[in-house]
Amino acid sequence: MFERFSEGARSVVTGAVGHAERLDADTVTDEHMLLALLDREGTRASFAFASLGIRDRRTSVEHALADARRRGGLSKADAEALAGIGIDVGRIVSKVEETHGEGALRADATDGRPRRRRFARRGFTPGAKGTLEKSLRIAVGRGDRHIGDEHILLALTAGPGVVAEVLADHGATYGTLERTMFGGTPPSAPPATG
Repeated sequence: MFERFSEGARSVVTGAVGHAERLDADTVTDEHMLLALLDREGTRASFAFASLGIRDRRTSVEHALADARRRGGLSKADAEALAGIGIDVGRIVSKVEETHGEGALRADATDGRPRRRRFARRGFTPGAKGTLEKSLRIAVGRGDRHIGDEHILLALTAGPGVVAEVLADHGATYGTLERTMFGGTPPSAPPATG
């Protein structure tokens, strides 16, 4: 599949690996791909970010992603669903952080000791792999021969999850991105699967 990626899409993937390394994450996630997309300039995705005002609100996007990491990767929708059955995620996070320190529920949290890596190469989470596969389906559905950064961005919004939620909170849904990047309606929007 990687041979179908444009140079720009390959840059997003390598940029995502770089973000994972800078954040000392064990794996590459959708969040890292979003950050790599935000770094790019002169592409359809960067045009969409600028048009929707997201480039100017990058700090807000990064804070929203950090809040989700603090909640152990739960989206606001997940937290609301748990609240519906009487589980207060905010209270649980506060109690855990009182005992174990701020950020203790982050998926990449450690007990204060430096991490030791056996391998320097970081793998992609199943969700991130799914996003890359979804970007292929989006490209094929649009009749495009190659996968570009715009397809990766659309794939990040095509299903539930923290990144899709953060983007939607900032005005970037599948539909708004599709209209901004390509004009008009999508020829075949993928089903919202996770």
